[in-house]
Amino acid sequence: MTADDSFGRLDDDYPVCTMGRAVEMLNTTQGFLRAIGEARRITPLRSADGHRRYSRYQLRITTRARELVDGGTPIEAACRIVALEDQLEEAQRINAEQCQGIKPASTPPAA
Repeated sequence: MTADDSFGRLDDDYPVCTMGRAVEMLNTTQGFLRAIGEARRITPLRSADGHRRYSRYQLRITTRARELVDGGTPIEAACRIVALEDQLEEAQRINAEQCQGIKPASTPPAA
């Protein structure tokens, strides 16, 4: 099973994935997940017994940050890039929604 397969079965924001499972799915380390948390890019929720729980959205963020770090980008910069990519995606979504609501101006009839 790949990380992409597993993402499809999780609710986007519901924290159901333990750190151990996230490490396994993403083929990364617990240290990397902690570093992403320390960079304040993700904040996993904690179970009643204090264990970290990750959501689908947080796993996607971590996957992208890992790709950037593996390409030589420092973790702080990778987290900033991921944040900017998220902001851009949201702005594009809002723009597309607003553009759908605007009808093109009609052209005047030829004389």
